[in-house]
Amino acid sequence: MRVAAIAGVLVAALLAVNAGAATRTAPPPTPVPPHGSPSPFPTVLATPADATREPTIDASAALLADLDSGQILFSIQPRTPRPIASLTKLMTALLARQALPLDRVVRVDQRAEFHRDDFGSSSTLGLRAGERITVHDLLYALLLGSANDAAVELAIAVDGSEVAFVRHMNRRARSLGMTQTHLASASGLDDDGRSTPRDLLQLARAVEADRVLRSIVATRFHRIPAPKGPARIIQNRNALLWLSGTATGMKTGTTQGAGACVVATASRNGRHLVAIVLGAQEDPFSPAAALLDYGFQGWRADTIVAAGAPVGAIAIRGGTVPVIAARDLTRLVPVRSSERSEQVVVDPRAAFPPAPEDRVATLVIREGDILLGSVPLLVPDVPPPPASSGPWWTRAAGAVGGAVVDAVEALAA
Repeated sequence: MRVAAIAGVLVAALLAVNAGAATRTAPPPTPVPPHGSPSPFPTVLATPADATREPTIDASAALLADLDSGQILFSIQPRTPRPIASLTKLMTALLARQALPLDRVVRVDQRAEFHRDDFGSSSTLGLRAGERITVHDLLYALLLGSANDAAVELAIAVDGSEVAFVRHMNRRARSLGMTQTHLASASGLDDDGRSTPRDLLQLARAVEADRVLRSIVATRFHRIPAPKGPARIIQNRNALLWLSGTATGMKTGTTQGAGACVVATASRNGRHLVAIVLGAQEDPFSPAAALLDYGFQGWRADTIVAAGAPVGAIAIRGGTVPVIAARDLTRLVPVRSSERSEQVVVDPRAAFPPAPEDRVATLVIREGDILLGSVPLLVPDVPPPPASSGPWWTRAAGAVGGAVVDAVEALAA
């Protein structure tokens, strides 16, 4: 009776948190394969005192970016493919969300059932063959509890088998511009799947754009009915949701091959950021929190170039033309400004005389080593042609030729 009473109190406490009760306590560790070793969950975040300075990140790869624009603010090894563990499940969720109604009830396939000694069984919902469960609940199990059985069941529900689903995942990755990504399972257990911080940024933006997935990854607890007995209560493995006041969600992942990984999103004062940390030795959340703090405090919004602003005159084939900025360029810039540089890249096809509003070049702007962005340059007005040179008969021939061309164009009109 005493055990039952304690269990009831614990369940009530969990449900109270799910209903909105505030807590600053991180969830307990999640066992991860192959031997059930605990994944890292700190109780405090170790972040630099001065968040305006670029932080030192203890991880194999990392990236900080603006979620809305995709502007990259910080990166370490952004293009090097690495194992990504259960971050793979973000792609699984995206495909399931696009292919299946949330209220669809699936009958669990025996291929999705994990037994006690199966590789990956330490991170499952405990699905049993024949069990009926909604796609909505499977998505919660997948993204909050990182349930491997939910990943396999969703793969089967979408494409009939995990093998076919993996082909689907890689096609979707290519369509998102994830050119250095190759996935090998629906769960990420295999460590054969690879991606990069830059590619994961594209995946995170796609997940963020889906309102249902955005809501799920921000949820701390979710209750899923069981075939018999009490409901299963799963909790989000993202410790930042407990320890950071700006965190809004996304996904964690840990395997021996990948190390500790996290994709973490946060919002403050209308700014939305994402931090990606791959291959941390122990705690991936403190590096992610340090990056997010740096993004909020170390960067400010600035209109670098205004639409219509004159940029000067540039030389194209056959002459020189004035150019203006085609549009505003508003970006985040470091509050600790470094040297800003501008480079005009002339379109090799541009030739004199261009038509008004022709795009003839691009202005590329950097802050130190950071690319802030680029703006097309247009010709507002076409100046007169350059003065002719050479002997009089050359100039006369040119004038006659020009008159003939004008006459032909007039007749054609």
